[in-house]
Amino acid sequence: MPPFKRTLDTACGVALMMKGKTLRTATVVKADELSSRAEAGRSSGAEAALQTALESLENSKAEDIVSIDIQGKSSLADYMIVASGRSHRHVAAVADHLIRALKEAGHGNARVEGLASADWVLIDSGDVIVHVFRPEVREFYNIEKMWQAPDLEDGTLH
Repeated sequence: MPPFKRTLDTACGVALMMKGKTLRTATVVKADELSSRAEAGRSSGAEAALQTALESLENSKAEDIVSIDIQGKSSLADYMIVASGRSHRHVAAVADHLIRALKEAGHGNARVEGLASADWVLIDSGDVIVHVFRPEVREFYNIEKMWQAPDLEDGTLH
């Protein structure tokens, strides 16, 4: 038996014998399985990060918390959360508590913008992006309206 055939049989023999498929088909099927497992893991990781963020915001007494599913609308993240704090100090405290909660839950170090001024703090954990605003700033930018708008392909706007 040629060495190439022997290596091929050893590496993929079980898949070929069980499925009765060619090497190419068995390789493609295995790649599809791994891809779907990775997607499921990413999805559950995003949902875990979302739950962690929402619990942290609730515990910090953030106000008007809105969670937006942006899967399929943007490749930036899977979820976006918009919340308000009552003052500069409250916005900074809410953001700081959230950053610590995400890190302690194993979601890594989030990237943070705007913490020094605490008018609008953006916390990007990868799967979840959180905006914490002072109420006046939130009303001015109104970003949740932009992200909650339905896709034009999904239906008509009236």
